[in-house]
Amino acid sequence: MREKVLRVEDLSVAFHTRDGVVRALDRVEFSVAPGETMALVGESGSGKSVTAYAIMGLLEAAGKVTGGRAFLRETDLIAAPARAMAEIRGARISMIFQNPRAALNPIRPVGKQIADVLLRHGGATRGDAQDRAIEALRAVGIPDPARRAKAYPFELSGGMCQRVMIAIAVAARPELLIADEPTTGLDVTTQAVVMDLIGAMAAETGMATILITHDLALAAERAGRIAVMHAGHVVETAPTATLISRPMHPYSARLLAATPTAAGDLEDLQSVPGGLPDLRAAEIPPCRYAARCERRAEICARPLEMRELANGHAVACWQPLAVAA
Repeated sequence: MREKVLRVEDLSVAFHTRDGVVRALDRVEFSVAPGETMALVGESGSGKSVTAYAIMGLLEAAGKVTGGRAFLRETDLIAAPARAMAEIRGARISMIFQNPRAALNPIRPVGKQIADVLLRHGGATRGDAQDRAIEALRAVGIPDPARRAKAYPFELSGGMCQRVMIAIAVAARPELLIADEPTTGLDVTTQAVVMDLIGAMAAETGMATILITHDLALAAERAGRIAVMHAGHVVETAPTATLISRPMHPYSARLLAATPTAAGDLEDLQSVPGGLPDLRAAEIPPCRYAARCERRAEICARPLEMRELANGHAVACWQPLAVAA
């Protein structure tokens, strides 16, 4: 069995709002190995980013982890004190956020922002931090890095801001990188460049990567494994080729049918029927997909569990589409 960089076990999160308690995550489980890229896939509102923020210890004040654990090697990130997490973030685990321009400090040159991470977590001295920051910008393909290091985020394009975010995230060579919708708002060419950069950094350092995306085609191209999320549940996990060719959860199959392909026609695309359930409801069914599912039956009212039906292929469904051989 491969060693795991991250093991998430029964992770549950709730948000206390004016309209009630939102049970955003319910017993989420997955793991990531060194050098592996695993994609968390699902439509907006499925809990992908909440999972990342819980792991990073960055939930907003209204959000609380109500159960479960997340181990970075042997360190329980959920139980770690705030001071310990401040040292872990940036050093052992880093995150690329959805909106890089908003995530960067608007009143500090980007070179100094990279240097800050190198000084705190990368073993740099004040004498060499700025030179190493320039080299980091060069490594992510930013032209004229010495000049760009003096620029502020508003002076850079979205693609360049994303490259700066990558440079910051990998500056201290973390064990785990979480990339939250890293290609949002970028043109197709820049998207490919950004994903190539993340892949190259992972290959060079051996870091594990969690790619958070609603784009199943992107996950299929870039990830070795996929975990499908729906309404705060992980409903299926499998090697990418297996999930793409033989999904077992009805939701996974619907996502695939709604995903454009280079060889397909737009007329062939199918939307996922229905919507996400109200996670503030007093009674949420064990299967949060049941109301949308054409395969629901009486057995679906039983407590849900993740079952491994083939080597590396697990599904949380009483009525899977197929039982893998």
